[in-house]
Amino acid sequence: MLTRIRNAQKARLPEVTMPASRLKGEIARVMRDAGFIGAVTHGAESSREMRIVLKYTAEGEPVIRGLRRDSRPGLRRYCTADKVPSVLGGMGLAIISTSGGVMSGRDARQRKLGGEVLCSIW
Repeated sequence: MLTRIRNAQKARLPEVTMPASRLKGEIARVMRDAGFIGAVTHGAESSREMRIVLKYTAEGEPVIRGLRRDSRPGLRRYCTADKVPSVLGGMGLAIISTSGGVMSGRDARQRKLGGEVLCSIW
């Protein structure tokens, strides 16, 4: 999912389509709430497809400057509630999978929840 978004923004595409899953939908919701992407729509039940509208600045530059997957199958990355990462001193966004669901690092810090650090966006 992250690579598709990164590649679509390099190609200056207005939107990107990908297979849908519950985790991808939750990650997209957190990104939308933080203002990094536009609308997120799901296709019909049979298609299981998700469409994300990408955001660009007035000069045509992508809103997302960097996108990095932190936890991967070969090396999972976890954090405790007091060590939730801060991306660019709070200017970026860390997405964390916690026992309370997928949320931003800021929300996890406020709720005192730790979990798996999925990705960082700046």
